[in-house]
Amino acid sequence: MPDATVLRMVDGTTLGAEYRAVLRPGELMRDRSRRFRRLPRFFYEIPSWDVALDTQLAPHFQLWEFINVDVRETELLRASWPRYIPCAVSLLAAYLELFRQEVGTYVHVAANGGYRSPAHRFSGHASPHLWGTAANIYRIGDDWLDDDRTITRYGKIAEKVLPGIRALPWGHGVGETDDQLHLDLGYTVVVPSDAPGEEDAGPVPGHDSDVNETAEVGAQ
Repeated sequence: MPDATVLRMVDGTTLGAEYRAVLRPGELMRDRSRRFRRLPRFFYEIPSWDVALDTQLAPHFQLWEFINVDVRETELLRASWPRYIPCAVSLLAAYLELFRQEVGTYVHVAANGGYRSPAHRFSGHASPHLWGTAANIYRIGDDWLDDDRTITRYGKIAEKVLPGIRALPWGHGVGETDDQLHLDLGYTVVVPSDAPGEEDAGPVPGHDSDVNETAEVGAQ
């Protein structure tokens, strides 16, 4: 878990309007199958890139690996500070640490392969990336994950050692992957034990006017 003296937990519904518009805490969003999923409400606040570099989420995974994005992310969460990441990223890092122990070598998360905000260009639907519970891995040790054999091999290892993990199968279609290993924990939400109650936030977002009806485009 992140060091509480470094990262502050925040209730996303209390952030300023600019951040709420990007993070959409507690709002509903549709997945690829048009089912509603409620976005995370609680986030860790990252005050600077230096803090992201120095914060260990697990022995072999640092916070920066899960917020490393390019111009596909909104400018507010790419070029400004503070940034915010759902608290469930701690679970993802713990799972990836177990995976790394099993494979016995470095596990590299791709740019845009960790957390993405609902405003990210890939976020046309509710993907576990928006919950901070998915990682796209492009390299493991000396192995590049860009072919059927390698992706399938490591996907089976992940499913064997990580309870409840989903590894997308190799392929070129929707719900498949051909240039990275996609692992996710589904739509997992972490509510810290000292977080305020739901009643403290006022009306819960997610009415019809708040629902994302964006065309289902983008990648897992």
